[in-house]
Order: sequence, then structure tokens, then C-alpha cells
Amino acid sequence: MSDTRRRVKVYTLNEDRQWDDRGTGHVSSTFVERLKGISLLVRAESDGSLLLESKISPNTAYQKQQDTLIVWSEADNYDLALSFQEKAGCDEIWEKICQVQGKDPALDITQDPIDESEEERFEEIPETSHLVELPPCELSRLEEIADLVTSVLSSPIRREKLALALMSEGYIKKLLGLFRVCEDLDNREGLHHLYEIVRGVLFLNKAALFEVMFSDDCIMDVVGCLEYDPALVQPKRHREFLTKTAKFKEVIPITDSELRQKIHQTYRVQYIQDIILPTPSVFEENFLSTLTSFIFFNKVEIVSMLQEDEKFLTEVFAQLTDEATEDSKRRELVNFVKEFCAFSQTLQPQNRDAFFKTLANLGILPALEIVMGMDDLQVRAAATDIFSYLVEFSPSMVREFVMQEPQQTDDDVLLINVVIKQMICDSDPELGGAVQLMGLLRTLIDPENMLASTNKTEKTEFLSFFYKYCMHVLTAPLLANTAHDKNSKGELGTEATHKLFQYLQEGSTKINPVCPDNFQTAQLLALILELLTFCVEHHTYHIKTYIMNKDLLRRVLVLMNSKHTFLALCALRFMRRIIGLKDEYYNRYIIKGNLFEPVINALLDNGTRYNLLNSAIIELFEFIKVEDIKSLIAHIVDNFYKALESIEYVQTFKGLKGRYEQEKDRQSQRLNRYRRDARSLDEDEELWFNDEDEDDDGEAVEKSRMEDDFSDSYGKYMETALVGLVDYPDDEDEEEEDEEEEEQSPRKRPRLSS
Repeated sequence: MSDTRRRVKVYTLNEDRQWDDRGTGHVSSTFVERLKGISLLVRAESDGSLLLESKISPNTAYQKQQDTLIVWSEADNYDLALSFQEKAGCDEIWEKICQVQGKDPALDITQDPIDESEEERFEEIPETSHLVELPPCELSRLEEIADLVTSVLSSPIRREKLALALMSEGYIKKLLGLFRVCEDLDNREGLHHLYEIVRGVLFLNKAALFEVMFSDDCIMDVVGCLEYDPALVQPKRHREFLTKTAKFKEVIPITDSELRQKIHQTYRVQYIQDIILPTPSVFEENFLSTLTSFIFFNKVEIVSMLQEDEKFLTEVFAQLTDEATEDSKRRELVNFVKEFCAFSQTLQPQNRDAFFKTLANLGILPALEIVMGMDDLQVRAAATDIFSYLVEFSPSMVREFVMQEPQQTDDDVLLINVVIKQMICDSDPELGGAVQLMGLLRTLIDPENMLASTNKTEKTEFLSFFYKYCMHVLTAPLLANTAHDKNSKGELGTEATHKLFQYLQEGSTKINPVCPDNFQTAQLLALILELLTFCVEHHTYHIKTYIMNKDLLRRVLVLMNSKHTFLALCALRFMRRIIGLKDEYYNRYIIKGNLFEPVINALLDNGTRYNLLNSAIIELFEFIKVEDIKSLIAHIVDNFYKALESIEYVQTFKGLKGRYEQEKDRQSQRLNRYRRDARSLDEDEELWFNDEDEDDDGEAVEKSRMEDDFSDSYGKYMETALVGLVDYPDDEDEEEEDEEEEEQSPRKRPRLSS
């Protein structure tokens, strides 16, 4: 059979609990007379020999795992698995198995851990009865105990029986007593058996057993047993690490002994799961699910107990914001709050809401405002993580806090400005922290998550706040790095911008101001442009006012000259989003400022190279053509067509010219209609037209008069359209400065050479 859907590998579980590959073949389900039933047959791919012949028994517990694996136990100590090449083949065989057993193929196991007959028998048997006969807990029987524990792991029913037997006889503590004896005697063989026993008991996946094994008087012995892995030449020293190296730090003394015990237990159990136990194979992936749940619920309990201790948390925040607190102490406090917030992710939604509201009432945001502005990189990084938890939980809560700040503090220490400063001054060469902070800022300024039903004014109020108090901080690096370019219309607020940028960079030596070709600066500018592009897409009035007031698009397009193509593409993307809005105010601004010039120069400078920059610029003009943006088409053809007409590898520019010509024809036809409609063919005009002597001269005069009228009206319209750009200066002085610089700076013409 060549069907790849049926292609499988056959595995059997050996005595060492390792899976052996028995070969590759093709599986089928067919009736076998000798076995008197539907059976699974696997014939070898190489020679067609029979690798597997297994009757589908109504009482066998089959399990489907990871979409391509079917596992079952054929008999005691004989487990089988089929690993399919394709999910479709696994589903097909699984449906056949379920059909034979009368089970629902939507489930991943055909039998419950204890089938109905077993369940009935369990109910009849007292809980204290022995479901599995355990050997006496003696040194000489350790090998026998290890074999028993490992042999039941493949059978859900037998695992259940063994777990009940271990609980009913207090067997775990007896085994751990033997561990101490073996270690005292340096009995390595016994210690290796105890490793297998304890590991197997963990894989029984029973919470009741975990409660015993992870209690204060047992857990270190459990860790000790797990140090003696037979596969290792020398045992690991996990207990030494847990008792001597790993120190429990109490940033504020915890007086509740139950809480202390729960924290210790959770740390140690997490260590067992993450460090000591080997990564489970695909066949063991569900063996430790209860261990994961045990840790999860411990964390829930820890968060709940800490949250209820208001005295403890109040002291944490008091010391966190106290100027007298030592740096090392503050670092520990911030890391504690970070771990506290991380643990809170285990809570149910309603409990998580209560948790963050408690933190808000205790002053988490004012505290973050202080610690995020500190010089300690570890403190700032931890504070950023805490801030991300808060923004993810409730952007509105953060926005409400920051909008109240201007009444209490200066612009420089506003929480959002502190966040922006940290983004700008990220010392990481890859700007990992800056990327994280940019994402948080985008969440905060995203109108989609601003409340509408309960507070309809949040969008208006917060965006007004942001553009008034924060936008100039965000754009400071951009304006500072594009201030001295000759293409700039005018250096709007250049001195103030440089002072602001220098202030933002205090303590940072990594970024070179006014150097957009420095790689780290280019990355930073790209992040800022990404955020500004988001603003163009999601904000309307505020960003439009800001762009026109600061002549921001002109400054952005200076970056088209950057040697870093990714930065030039970011600048182009910013312009593309603006044009994509098809807003005539923006279009008139672009036309008046001749802002296609740097884009077309970049296209011409790129030459015949077929790259992303070329494609992105072509797409911009293609969009203008397809959407038939008339004002931009006329501007491009009138001013740049001679430079672009030689580009023939795409039809974009010829298409623009065609659109332009069509519009001229329509205007001409409109003129003719206007001329015809303006004349009423009454009898007097008929006589006048019939006057041969005056016909030619009269028509010439009339045509001249009508064309002059149209030319005047059209000229006035275009003058209004082009001059209709409204500037929004910050103050009267800046408006006058803009007008002077515009008069002194003649508009530069495009480079027409190809």
C-alpha cells in the first residue's frame, strides 16, 4: 500500500520504559479469521512482512495523542504505539477503532481510566482494601517494588489501584525512610531503585500522593531520591542547591507561617518539574498534568493570601517609593512585585480584576512612575514588565491615572513621558525594551480599546491629553535628526527640540543625536515612525493637526535618504498611510509642499535595482492611479512626468498620464457644454448667427470671452485648493517664524536625471 496516510512506525515499550522502533510500514484494519475480529495489521514497507497483528478488543483502552499517535496496552508489560505520518491516516484508523468499540471518535480515549465493570467493583470494595498487593517495604524488596511501580504506568486502571494502595498503607513515608538508610549505607543499587520508584509514583499523577510527597517533612527526601538517576555517573546535588544556594529573600518579613510554607513548597515543586525531572516523551505528556495543576493552585493560593494582607503590601509600596531605600533593597522590592503580578495570571478573571484593583488602590502607578525613571537597568526592566501587566489588564485604568497627572506634576515626569524616555534611551543594541514599550504605548493610544459605553469622552479626552503633553516628547528624536536637512521647509522649533532630545538622552551614551545613519538611531526612528503611522490610521483630527503644524511629513521624508533601507521604507509607509486616507486636506498639503520630490528622487536614485524600496514606491503611485486621486495625479504629471516617462518596466506612470489626459478631456467637454448651455438660441441669436458678415468675428469674440471666464474661475479654484492649507502654529511667534523661513527658502525642484 503506497498511501502515505497509512504510513506508520510501530513502537513497543521495553523493560527500561523506553520505546523501541520496530519498523516502518502501512497499516490497515481488516477482519482476521484466526483472531475472530477486526484487527490492525501493519506490513513492512521494505518487504511486506507482518510487523503487527492486533485484534481491536472491546475492552482495550486506546489513546490518541498529538493527532498522529495511537497508544494502547496489549497485555501486562506489553505496550504498543502507532506513529502516523499524516493526521488523516491517524483519524481514519481511530474512527475504525471507535466504531468497533462503539465509542465517540471525538474523544481521545476509548475507555475511561476505570471502565464500568471495574467501577462497579471499586464501589463494592472498601477503600482500605488492597487493590494491589504491595511487597513489604524492605531493602531487599526495592527491586520488586520498582518493577511493580513501572509496570502499571501504561494502564490507567492499574495506576489507580496502585495509587490507592500507596495511600492506604502510608507506604510513601516508609519508602523515604529506606532512602535515608540506603544513603547512610551508600547502597547505590538501592538508591537507583528508589529513583525509579519515586519517579514512577510521580507519574501516577495523583494529587493525594503529591500532598504527602511535597509536605515539609518529605519533600527534601523526594528530591534526594531523584538525585540518584541510574543514567548518571555521579548523583546531582539538588538538595545542596535548594538549601544553600537558593536563598529565600523576604523583601518584607512574612509573618504568616502558612504563607511562608506555601511559597517554599511551590518553589521546590517547580524546581522538581523544571529542573530535576527529564522532559517527558510524547508518550508521557499527560503523566504530570496533575503536578502542573498542583503548582498552579499553589500560586493561586499565594496570590490570594498576599492580596488579603494589606499591611504587608502597604509596606512594600511605601519602601519602594521611599528615597531612603537602598538600591539593592529597591531592586528586590520591584522583582517581588513583578513575580506577584506574574503569579496573578493564574487567577480567574474576577479574582484577577480584584487583584489589580487592590494594586491600583495601593498606588502601583505612582510607584512605577518613580522606579521607571531610575538609573538601575534591572529596576527599569522589572518595572516595565509590571507596567505591561497593568496595561494588558486595563488600559483605561492607566489612562485615567495619567490624565490626572498634569494637575499635580510637570510634563517631564508624567508616567507616559517617562515610558517614552525609557524607550528612546534603551541601551540594548537591538532595542528589545524599546520594542516592548512601543507596543504598550500603541495599546494606550488605540481607540479600539477605549471605553465607549460607560465613558464616551475617554477617546477625546485622552487623545487631547496625549497630543498636548506627550507627542512632542515622542517625536523629539525624529525632529532632532531631520532638522538640518536642506530640503526642510524650516527648522520648526529646532533649538527647543534639540534641548528636549538631549534631556531625554541624559545618562545614555549609546545614541548619537542628529545622526540618522547610526544603526541604533535608525532603529529608534523606525519604531517612532511605526507608532506615528498607527496614529495616522487610527486618529483623525489630532494627528492631522500635528502633521500640518510641524510640517511633519516633510521631516519624515528626509529619511528617504537614509542608507538604512528599512528606515526609508518606514518613512515611505508613513506617507502611504496618509495618501491611503484619500483626504483632500492631506492631498493639498502634499501638493503645496512638493512632497513627492524626495520620493521620486529616491526612486530615480535606486536606478534599475528591483528591490523592496522600488516595489513600495511603485505601489504608492499605483494606488494613486487605481483610486484616481485627481489632484495628486495632476500634480505628479505636471511636475514629474518628464523624469518618470522613461520608466517602462511597469505601466504605472503611463497609466497616470492616461488618467490625467482623460481628466483634461472631461474638463474640455465640460467647457463645451458650458459654452453651449450659456447661449440661448432665440430668434434674435438666430438672426445674429445668420449674419454672414459678423459670423466669424462674433464667434471668435464669444469663444475668447468664454475661455477667459473659465480660465479665471478654474485658476481661482486651483489657487484656493493649493493655498487652502491651514497651519496650526503653537503660538504667534512660531507662525511668524514659519512665514519668514518659507519666504527665504525657495522650493527645490526635483532631480530630473534618470
